[in-house]
Amino acid sequence: MVRLPFDDEHAPLYSVGQVADMLNVEQAFLRRLDEHDVVRPARSSGGQRRYTRHEIGDLQDAIQLIGEGMTLAAVRRIFVLQQQVNDLREELARERAARREYG
Repeated sequence: MVRLPFDDEHAPLYSVGQVADMLNVEQAFLRRLDEHDVVRPARSSGGQRRYTRHEIGDLQDAIQLIGEGMTLAAVRRIFVLQQQVNDLREELARERAARREYG
């Protein structure tokens, strides 16, 4: 069966207007998150922002954190630290698997 782009959570499919409508925020707010490196969507060949489903989830998280009083810099730092934790978990899982394999 052929996988379609919308099956891939990392496919950049959604415009800034569509995402703003989904999340009930202003387009300018999404552009500001991009400018401050909180969530950086891909760009179409015409330079338009295109968001993935994964990035929309990140935007939801950012909106919640901002609603709790976090600054954009704090949200960006939280996202960086979360990625580092995820990377370390993956590395640990690989090390454990290799250790089991080689006894």
